Amino acid sequence: MLLEILVLILALVLGIFAGLITGLIPGIHVNLISIFLISLPLAFIPPLASLIFIVSMSITHTFLDFIPSIFLGAPDEDTSLSILPGHELLNKGGGYKAILYTLYGSCIGIIIIFIFTPLFLFILPKIYSYIKTIMFLILIFASLYLIIKERKSKLFALIVFFLSGFLGLATLNLPIKNSLLPLLTGLFGSSSLITSLMKKEKIPKQTLTPLKKIKITKKELANSGIASCLAAPLCTFLPSLGSSQAAVIGSDLTGETNRKQFLILLGSINTIVAGLSFITLYSIKKARTGTALALSKVLNSLNLLHLSIISITIFISGLVAFFLTIYIGKLFAKNINKFNYKFLSLSVLIFLTILSFIFSGFLGLLIFIISTFTGLSAILLGIRRTHLMGSLMLPSILLYMPF
Repeated sequence: MLLEILVLILALVLGIFAGLITGLIPGIHVNLISIFLISLPLAFIPPLASLIFIVSMSITHTFLDFIPSIFLGAPDEDTSLSILPGHELLNKGGGYKAILYTLYGSCIGIIIIFIFTPLFLFILPKIYSYIKTIMFLILIFASLYLIIKERKSKLFALIVFFLSGFLGLATLNLPIKNSLLPLLTGLFGSSSLITSLMKKEKIPKQTLTPLKKIKITKKELANSGIASCLAAPLCTFLPSLGSSQAAVIGSDLTGETNRKQFLILLGSINTIVAGLSFITLYSIKKARTGTALALSKVLNSLNLLHLSIISITIFISGLVAFFLTIYIGKLFAKNINKFNYKFLSLSVLIFLTILSFIFSGFLGLLIFIISTFTGLSAILLGIRRTHLMGSLMLPSILLYMPF
């Protein structure tokens, strides 16, 4: 019994450490570690240990992944929208403050996860069958809404949406192992790294504002919380809608959102989507994130014991990740000018290229290259990279069409 408990504690520690790594290293996503985990012979790994590892990694990642996004300009698909407001603060010496705003958001997200869990358990199973019949219409509406809200160019947004959509269709229909790895890594990971390599910026000295001196009004917290409640749960059980799309929708639903509120909103939604994806897996047996899919492979079905462990793991991981983010955020703020980021970016880019070939073969490497250029097209055109999620949204729309 003692040995089993120690194994579960070890799984929690390793999961938090893995979330730390995926959160801080650009281009390395929790989905990548999840794919690697389920590709291992799992007979010697207790299922509960795998569950704790996956959940703790996923939650920890959502707290820490804004650090490279804000300080290094290298986001993943969930934090891409944090670059603009975060980088503005960074250039004014407020990069650490931007991190603290997203940290507040993630804490709000943990609270909202527990508020929405009963609703997802008792209401979602009853209405999901009806939602499923009009799923394609909801996805079409969401896609059009995001394209229409594009400020730079609606035409470019539409083109990028369909380019990535057709790429997603081709990728999912080709005989490629772990097909989402080269697709999403290229669209969001390597394209960001290449862009970062092209930049030549001098970052000013950062101010380390103490947490207790961060001023956020009750109205700002309330608006961010309401926006999260409106958008994130919807995107949790709708396929292919991610945190960035939810942030855009949520900020529009609650009216004008300032820079501070938007960073709080991004942090909140990022954590909510990750946490509620596991509740959704239990509730309607549908995996909406890569980590939830990995968990479904490890455990064929979830029971109440698993749900309890998931809830406890979310709370503990969030608590630990809170202090880790403060500590590591300070380290980045103090030493940002000392980082040889170009070398780091180039190393990770080479690593991802090799990884795509190892896990997905020559076809996967080809998809990785094409998706990288597709991701670059969105960046160079200056449009939101949420439109690249057409790679999953278009296939989902066609999948749910009744004709």
